[in-house]
Amino acid sequence: MNAIQPGDLPTLQQADPFALPAPCVLLVDDEQSILSALKRIFRPQGYRLLTATSAEAGLQIMAETDVDLIISDMRMPGMNGAQFLARVRQEWPATMRILLTGYSEIGSTISAINDGGINHYLSKPWDDRELLMTVAHALEEQQLRKQKAALERKVHEQNLKLADFNRQLERQVQARTEELRQTVLFLESAQEEEQKSFLSMMQVFSDISELRAGLAVGQSARVARGCEQLALRMGMTARHARDTMMAGMLHGIGKLDLPDELVRKPIEKMSSDELQRFLWHPVKGQILLTPIPMLAETGDIIRHQHERYDGRGVPESLSGDAIPLGSRILAVVRDYEGLCNGGITSHDVSPEKALAMLRTHAGHRYDPLVVENFIAMMDQQRLALEQQTRLLSPQELRVGMKLAEDLRTRSGVLLLNKDHVLDEAILARLRRFEQIDEMPLKARIVLH
Repeated sequence: MNAIQPGDLPTLQQADPFALPAPCVLLVDDEQSILSALKRIFRPQGYRLLTATSAEAGLQIMAETDVDLIISDMRMPGMNGAQFLARVRQEWPATMRILLTGYSEIGSTISAINDGGINHYLSKPWDDRELLMTVAHALEEQQLRKQKAALERKVHEQNLKLADFNRQLERQVQARTEELRQTVLFLESAQEEEQKSFLSMMQVFSDISELRAGLAVGQSARVARGCEQLALRMGMTARHARDTMMAGMLHGIGKLDLPDELVRKPIEKMSSDELQRFLWHPVKGQILLTPIPMLAETGDIIRHQHERYDGRGVPESLSGDAIPLGSRILAVVRDYEGLCNGGITSHDVSPEKALAMLRTHAGHRYDPLVVENFIAMMDQQRLALEQQTRLLSPQELRVGMKLAEDLRTRSGVLLLNKDHVLDEAILARLRRFEQIDEMPLKARIVLH
């Protein structure tokens, strides 16, 4: 097992006035030795640890204590881990759920995914580093949700006496802007070597937007990457391409102010009023970024992402070249990703059909030159990918191979990120998936 070094794990950010107590973690296993081992691993992290030797005892603790995260064994006498986590999901849906499962329990693991709604699962014996990182990320997500809930409650209390909805909305934006400004001020004043940390923090805000919209984390990252590549291809300077990349990463941040039922609805299913409200979220996104001088250009690109080339868009009905080039690029890359991943239509479409749909709307919704450059870029990337990579089944994979693209199940669940280097543990896990008829896998590998 690799030793965990300082800085390896994410830090749970706690800033007044929304500081939260230490996270509470409940460990459930019928073997005392496993509980003791887990406690030794987590004790240095400062978590409040509770233990139970059965699912029934765990439910009693849940009824009496506010628990942030549960780590449960699958195989236990009486109620098993899948049944236990299904009960937790029904009664305490906000609690994060992690399942420890053995190789022989893959059928029960699928049941836990379907019925228990687990957030993560890990195989036994576990890798300490993977376990700590999984728990840290889950708790970070949980803490951010709690901080967001606390902020929303505070804003609501401050605005109970306000009858004017627009003023109430302004208060919410101001409160969230202040939170974002306080977080970013330190990064803005950092030296050049801290820029990577700044980008990571922006990715966190992007991920929060995606999680709230019910999207798989990573879509905004793909939009950002595509925006930067297309901007450079169309002759933008490195600085302007970077602004366009940041706009792609944060293009949905204004959705934080929209209700859950709206941000999770495909665009084609929205009513006229819902669509009008949705299309104005970029204006709120620009307001959120206004206090950050280095994101001024990014905010302007975000603001105009729903303008149309024919002048029938919002918020200012700009047309043609009057629309910032970065916004025209963002619109094409964003909608390609939305078409491929169900954000625009009620079902995903193939990349080929998505490109054809973009071309159909060129000159009306999109800048024709941007569309043609994007299609040409995608064709080149596809050819390069085919020449420099191979598509292999889990049985053909070997230790040391590197992924050329994200590895997902057929249903779109992310298993491994692009550039991940395979090891024995990962290969074993992928081969277990391969044994399930419903989840055939193919991984695209970089050729050396």
